[in-house]
Amino acid sequence: MSVATDLSRLLNPKTVAVIGASNDASRIGGKPIAYMLKQGFAGTILPVNPNRDTVQGLKSYPSVQALPEVPDIAIVAVPAAAALDTIKALAEKGTGGAILFSAGFAETGEEGAKLQDEMAQAAREHGMRLLGPNSLGMLNPQTHFYGTFATGLELGFPEPGHVAIVSQSGAYGAHLMAVAVANDIGLSAAVMTGNEADLSLGDMVQMVVNDPKTRVIALYAEGIRQSDVLVEALEQARRKRKPVVMMKVGRSEVGGAAAQSHTASIAGDDKVFDAVMRELGVIRVDTTEQMLDIARLATHGIFPADNSLGVITVSGGAGVIISDAAEMLGLPMPAMPEDAQKKLIEILPYASPRNPVDTTAQVLNDMNLAHLFTDSLVKDGGYKSILGFFTYTTSAPSTGERLRKELKKIRDAYPDRLFVLAAMGSREQMREYERDGFAIFEDPSRAVAAIHAMGQFGEAFERAERQAAPVLDAVELPATNPSEAQAKQLLAKSGIASAPEKACATVDEAVAAAQEIGGPVVMKILSPDILHKSEIGGVLLNIEGDDAVREGFDTLIARGRQAVPNANIEGVLVAKQLSGGVECILGIHRDPVFGPMAMFGLGGIFVEILEDVVLHRCPFGEDVAETMIRSIKGAPLLLGARGRPVADIKALAKMLSQLSAFAVAAGPRLESIDLNPVFAMPEGQGAYAVDAIITLQDPDQQA
Repeated sequence: MSVATDLSRLLNPKTVAVIGASNDASRIGGKPIAYMLKQGFAGTILPVNPNRDTVQGLKSYPSVQALPEVPDIAIVAVPAAAALDTIKALAEKGTGGAILFSAGFAETGEEGAKLQDEMAQAAREHGMRLLGPNSLGMLNPQTHFYGTFATGLELGFPEPGHVAIVSQSGAYGAHLMAVAVANDIGLSAAVMTGNEADLSLGDMVQMVVNDPKTRVIALYAEGIRQSDVLVEALEQARRKRKPVVMMKVGRSEVGGAAAQSHTASIAGDDKVFDAVMRELGVIRVDTTEQMLDIARLATHGIFPADNSLGVITVSGGAGVIISDAAEMLGLPMPAMPEDAQKKLIEILPYASPRNPVDTTAQVLNDMNLAHLFTDSLVKDGGYKSILGFFTYTTSAPSTGERLRKELKKIRDAYPDRLFVLAAMGSREQMREYERDGFAIFEDPSRAVAAIHAMGQFGEAFERAERQAAPVLDAVELPATNPSEAQAKQLLAKSGIASAPEKACATVDEAVAAAQEIGGPVVMKILSPDILHKSEIGGVLLNIEGDDAVREGFDTLIARGRQAVPNANIEGVLVAKQLSGGVECILGIHRDPVFGPMAMFGLGGIFVEILEDVVLHRCPFGEDVAETMIRSIKGAPLLLGARGRPVADIKALAKMLSQLSAFAVAAGPRLESIDLNPVFAMPEGQGAYAVDAIITLQDPDQQA
């Protein structure tokens, strides 16, 4: 049985066993049974309780072994001490999966972690999947399967819908579910992963990606286990045009520490996480409100890759608020065509026809204006998304029904456009507009943010297939950190060029090298123990002539010995001094969650103070590398701004792509690479690494 089929069995069980079943519907072992009975679960529920013949009116069984059939899934609500034997019994019986409510495992320390591992191994030996332990469970409103003890369901059950919630936190996942219910957001599933002894966040994302009822995925994450599984699941979601919106906590140092403690997992670097999520088309949010706003609008299934916003409003002030919000997000709001503006002025001389289009209060007297002006926004303006600010006119007795009739004509005429209303009224009145195909927001700024997100999804879904990344043979790394010269030689084998240079052990070798290179040269102390050479005066520029080279050699050796007396000084590096290029920085950092990450930016102030850099997971092709280069704020300096020569972007992109492939080929001992600066020469003249630092993990420290 494939993993996909196995997980589908867990989401859509026909037979559910409840181990530790309680006759008391208020207890953890009683809630799932009560919920399923109340909602009409059509499958079979098999309570296991050795002390009762019946549980909540259902026949009870004394043990797992006594069950009359093999469950698709088992809900385990027993003390931690009894959990291992229970899991073994279920696995031996052939149960498809188990949801382990029980706590007291990895989150409690070393002994709990050991017991957790034993349970996972017992399940794995028989092909049973395990959700938890310390999980609040999972549910499927489509089939009324409620494998959870979430108390929030007592306030209301979710309607079957198309949003799946996947959360590492049980309590917060249940909170998201309750807020979704309160906001009429229908759910296809909700899963709380707990300690992830077996099934991880990525596995559960893959489960709902494969679920035909799920159209939108809302994630809450604290730390990532099995990042490769999550990345693959998110990429599958993008390919299937299923939007993913994620709240990943732990941005702050305090928040990161709390998340790590809570989930016993690695939070990773937040900037790296942002970069990987952007790559995969995931929209990251900071609040529950943002998450559910975006998820709700995404259920409409309209994702304009070339998004633009046209606005019709009955309030000039609201138009300004919307325009400000759109500009802050970078959502285009181009003006209406001149001809269209003239036409609208002829219809209503005191209208504001530019965009936002303001009908003024005259729409109260002539509802046909709402139809005519909105139709012009779509037909003449060509906007992919339309936001109408109509506030309480959508529901007031004197205007509501007439306005709804006019707006519905437009919605029906243009089913491919995203129509959103900033409106207010009773819950049932707003539901009527939603049934007509409109998305409703009370706050127009929140509406703009959600509309912008739909365009971001569209861009990710429409993204062309990327070029294949270079594949290099495994790189043989030295036992210790290489010197600059050794690092450049290592990189050169992978097509990463440096300026002409020569390592010189003696002063005579340095003089000969400078003569061979010609012109002014750069001289640097050469030692694997002195990585930051400039800090000790270990770099000399504009050296020309034999006497200057001899003096420079002696100076560098003396400075090196004085600064780091025990350093292994191999000599001096003599290199051609480049000029006329743009200084860049290329680097690799091994992230504990996502592995090697490539970094690109401009050198100097741009990286040190402005932090104008871009990150991307390795490896990648030259097309991705070029996109990275062009995405930084300082890119105009490479592209010919203010009369500067255009830099050799192609050569720079090739170097960055090759570096990303090198990082993968070098394996886990590679901790970082720092090429700073790299000179991007004028177009057609290449790109050259001027300095190179490679940092390796000590072989004895490898796990």
